Amino acid sequence: MSNTDSATWLSQEAYDRLARELETLSTTGRDEIVGRISAAREEGDLKENGGYHAAKDEQAKIEARIRTLTNLLKTATISEGAADTGIVGPGMLITATIAGDESTFVLGSREIIAPGSDLTVYSPTSPLGEAISGQTAGTTTSYTAPNGKEITVSITSVEPYQP
Repeated sequence: MSNTDSATWLSQEAYDRLARELETLSTTGRDEIVGRISAAREEGDLKENGGYHAAKDEQAKIEARIRTLTNLLKTATISEGAADTGIVGPGMLITATIAGDESTFVLGSREIIAPGSDLTVYSPTSPLGEAISGQTAGTTTSYTAPNGKEITVSITSVEPYQP
């Protein structure tokens, strides 16, 4: 990757979608949750006020998502697709047989996939991602799963993911 080792590849469409989400959460999302907290405060005793505690939990989730999106967008590498090198890396659509089952997935951040897509995404830093990064179609490799089991992976095809 070009920016830093922690940079995430995003298509322009994914970047724009996430930037819109960040803008909404930073403005109307915050305003709405502040309104809910204020309304719940007016109900009285905060120790036993379920609405207040639920709103505060929601506020914490919104703020965490804002931080995540801010960092992601700041460090993202944006392009319309990974180069068609045939080498497994972020932004590539991979078809592989994993422990005997064929699977098609993208290597990268789950944020590159449009909402509602059923395509699986594996992180390049996951055990599977680390095992197959840099490999090509026709390669068989293995990795150790978190449970200690050795899993065999045979890569069938590698092509750029087109959102």
